Amino acid sequence: MDLVCGTPLWPTLDGLPAAYPALHRDLRCDVAVIGGGITGALVAHRFAAEGISTVLLEAEEIGRGSTSATTALIQYEIDTHLSDLIPRIGRERAVRSYRLCLEAVAGIGRLARTLDPKVRCAWRAAPSLYLASHRKDVPGLEAEYADRRAIGIDVELLTERDLRQRFSFARPAALRSALAGELDAFKLTYLLLADGVERGLAVFDRTRVVRYDAVRGGVRLGTEQGDTVRARRVVFATGYETPEFLDRKIVRLHDTYALATAPVDRFEGWGDDRCLIWETARPYFYARTTGDGRVVMGGADRPFATAQQRRRLLLRQTRRVETQFRRLFPAIRFDVDWRWGGTFGETEDGLPYIGTVRQFPNGYFALGYGGNGITFSWIAANLLLDRFLDRRNPDLGIFGFDR
Repeated sequence: MDLVCGTPLWPTLDGLPAAYPALHRDLRCDVAVIGGGITGALVAHRFAAEGISTVLLEAEEIGRGSTSATTALIQYEIDTHLSDLIPRIGRERAVRSYRLCLEAVAGIGRLARTLDPKVRCAWRAAPSLYLASHRKDVPGLEAEYADRRAIGIDVELLTERDLRQRFSFARPAALRSALAGELDAFKLTYLLLADGVERGLAVFDRTRVVRYDAVRGGVRLGTEQGDTVRARRVVFATGYETPEFLDRKIVRLHDTYALATAPVDRFEGWGDDRCLIWETARPYFYARTTGDGRVVMGGADRPFATAQQRRRLLLRQTRRVETQFRRLFPAIRFDVDWRWGGTFGETEDGLPYIGTVRQFPNGYFALGYGGNGITFSWIAANLLLDRFLDRRNPDLGIFGFDR
């Protein structure tokens, strides 16, 4: 499946951080991870760090799917408000899902700084600003503010006057969350794999898995080249390609469009902390900055289209995004360096799918669908490790396929 069009920022700047071979022999391991994006890298690294024999298999090149196109706003806030999630899945599970996302943001920041003390993957802790797009959205933000504060989340409700004083724009209201961040997910993927290899992880790209056979004690995977991998368990970290082989509909696919500017001189009107920005409108506009002074912005989402349609719409949709940004920050002068489009998916409740399905015995799924894919992938890595080690973890039920 073609998930990306145009020229994404990250692979262009980073080049090829490392080269991995294709698999040309039979292997045995405890865990095989299918998928070499940020989700697969987080999962494989987590297992390898525990001393578990782990192999990662990627059909194309590492990180070249959705990971190359992500704008990587790292937030605990999911696309479904806590105040809306509570009546849908129950207060206990809704609150726990938000707390797990809070833990994930903090954990991703720690891991990025540990793997990359020189901050080459450009991790930056920054607050998140969630704007009310219209006045009718204010009561919903007020309810969300109250629910988050009630469970101890550090969040501030800003009025229109507050926003005028701090920024170059006004909106009826906004929520400012203290805990969020931004990074280069493409580079972090390679850092995770490099550290995993030092811990015994085996990584192979250009190795497409075409056969899955449940056997006694595990799974036998067959590759397109005819090699086999025997594993006790298999983790599918195959992202938005997964619906092609699952026998159930779990996600709605959409295309989102993004652009990156050349480095800008001044972020006039953005406030002192250059917060991450998104809004209540659906689809929503979003923006962040980078360590080398660029602006990354996106939105103008549309239903999933063919690769040809996506390419045809690229310039029009990214210009819509550009116009939205200029309305917020008319004093920021910039040139556009890159424009691209990518695929993402939505679930009914805004939560990922993590766990097992009968269709694939001895298989686990780590599907970080939604606007917080990297945050969800961190959660998946920890939950699936507990599942593999037979450690009881009731949080698995929150994200299971039978929820």
